[in-house]
Amino acid sequence: MKHLSILLGASAMVAAMSAPAFAQTEFSTGSNITGVGAIEDQITDVEDAVEDDFERSLDRARWGRPDARQGTFGSVALTYVGRDGNTENQDFSLGGRLSHNQGRFQQSVGILLEYGEDDDGDTDTEKTSVIYDANYYFNERLYGFALGRLTTDGLAADFDEVDDFDEYLDLDGRLKRDAFFGVGPGYRIITNDTTAWRVQAGVGIRYTQTTNVVEDDGTLVPAGDRIDSDTDVGYIVSSRLYHSFNENFFLTNDTDFLSSDVNDTATNELGLNFRMAERFATRVSYKSEYVSDRAIRTDNTLGVSLVMGF
Repeated sequence: MKHLSILLGASAMVAAMSAPAFAQTEFSTGSNITGVGAIEDQITDVEDAVEDDFERSLDRARWGRPDARQGTFGSVALTYVGRDGNTENQDFSLGGRLSHNQGRFQQSVGILLEYGEDDDGDTDTEKTSVIYDANYYFNERLYGFALGRLTTDGLAADFDEVDDFDEYLDLDGRLKRDAFFGVGPGYRIITNDTTAWRVQAGVGIRYTQTTNVVEDDGTLVPAGDRIDSDTDVGYIVSSRLYHSFNENFFLTNDTDFLSSDVNDTATNELGLNFRMAERFATRVSYKSEYVSDRAIRTDNTLGVSLVMGF
């Protein structure tokens, strides 16, 4: 159940892929062939990562239902790259999202398709992911939520293409199917001009199909018994706290706890956000992650993001 945390990440990924991109630009004429353009792209990636870090701390639903476009709307984006010459391969991906908002109820469905071939012309990626997100706001404080995810790997159980024992080992333990659906209530305990604190709790069911190809003694599992199915129930509790000390300094603290038969996972991220000037802002964060079945159960991460314009 530890991997349920990727659900929110998947939402952001599909949202990013659904943004239109119509033209290729370069830093300066000739920059792509000389390598200047590649470095410029890396600089842009750093800037985007910093902006994303600040954006995550804002929490659009902090004080209540965020303003949302009414009705049905969506977008689709795709990318394809085919290579020929010293290497011959291709990659394709398609991402899209459909949303429907009506009054107190907001919901969206996202899909991500990925396909790729290696230099030998063999398929090395064949994945489909679908996500679902819904919220119903009973009033300014009480709301209900639903989250769903389905991921399939078309190559996880492709035993017919296996030629040797090492390839069987590569397939062992891969997820052929991974699905999750959870529901629960949320409540805003504090909501005023300076402080917002909301908590939510829910129950979810995760269904997986995992390849089990090699026995403990190193022999192969019989062909008809190489897929293990498992259904697991998990419980999640989350807290989002925001407090503004003044117009230039605010604190956030995000806490999540997930308990299941597999393990217990908890994360806490404390963030301090400073806006020193019109074009100068800093975010310092400290994140702790606890997983009950690891040898070293707790990992800690210090993050510093800085935005400065001149």
